[in-house]
Amino acid sequence: MRREAAGATLRTTDCTPTVKVSAVPDEAIRTAVANWGPRFTAQGVDPNDFARVTAPLEHWEDWLDAWVANASEHAALARAAEAAGHRVTAGESWVRAALSYHFAKFVWMLDMERHRDAADHAVAAYNAGLRLLDPTFERVEIPFEGTTMVGNLRRPAGVDRPPLVVLIPGLDSTKEEFFHVEEVYLRRGMATFTMDGPGQGETGYSTSIRPDYDVAVGAVLDVLCARDDVDGSRVGALGVSLGGYYGVRAAAFEPRLAAVVVAGGPYDYGEIVPQRPPNSRAAFMHHSGATTEEETFANARRISLVGVADKVRQPLLVVFGKLDRLVPWEQAAQVAEDAPNSTLWMFDEGNHVCMNMIYRWRPQSADWLAGHLGAAATG
Repeated sequence: MRREAAGATLRTTDCTPTVKVSAVPDEAIRTAVANWGPRFTAQGVDPNDFARVTAPLEHWEDWLDAWVANASEHAALARAAEAAGHRVTAGESWVRAALSYHFAKFVWMLDMERHRDAADHAVAAYNAGLRLLDPTFERVEIPFEGTTMVGNLRRPAGVDRPPLVVLIPGLDSTKEEFFHVEEVYLRRGMATFTMDGPGQGETGYSTSIRPDYDVAVGAVLDVLCARDDVDGSRVGALGVSLGGYYGVRAAAFEPRLAAVVVAGGPYDYGEIVPQRPPNSRAAFMHHSGATTEEETFANARRISLVGVADKVRQPLLVVFGKLDRLVPWEQAAQVAEDAPNSTLWMFDEGNHVCMNMIYRWRPQSADWLAGHLGAAATG
């Protein structure tokens, strides 16, 4: 019997690489692995990739190169599969490549030229994957205060004018991280628009984080609610991590949102940032346009839901984990206490955004949102 590697000419030994186990990873590596490991795998990084890439790392300086190398392997598999006519395999491989490019640079701020290069590769890989996997995929560019916001629109097959869910990333996430989240909503008959807002992803190349993120959501809805292939009268949102703050803020000032889910979001960011790990603080400094530590903390203090959460009249679902290392659980409880029509799902064993137990809240919260938006299917 003739044996060969599927879609490539790899030797058998290439499938079982030797893993060098690091004895003394530096603090930044330890922090990244401890805080974000479940997030990587929940968002679609293969657990074996995560172990193989991170185990040998000793220095934070090497993080980006290691993940870019992993992304390049998946990109090579994607190209080989596409050349052989295997569109689904190619598309899935491109999505995995995009995730690795994205996570190579997500809080890695040591060389912004290399950071931007990895970001551009993530965008290109993700677009290539969606082009192969989803015929409804559309890149949408929205004029916004002299610049352009970018997002990805996807629609469920066989549903006329579906309700729309706006997916809002956080501090270090971008639209390229949301494939599997989008799939959850699409399977329930809802369209998704994953946005790069101010200070995020491609839009962040020309903008910085701003507390009034509701203005950006309003600009998105001005465009999408005018379309005839989604139902602009049935719009919801999901915001994760810092995007949880953005989601509450948008609900308070954007009446076109009918219901909102937030997961892992802060109430008062100014109380949190000084205690954040250095790599996370560096990410906020960059994305908020600060140049000094003092400016960084001042920018963080402007991100507060005091006097805002109590303005939310829509149904609001607050998801949080008591083991969150990045945002104290009491802040989520305060959001739920202030918002008059809120429901709090607090998971005792959940970490940040409850990424270690997405099976307990991601599909259930999608069902909750589908019910409020009158989706054609509810899972």
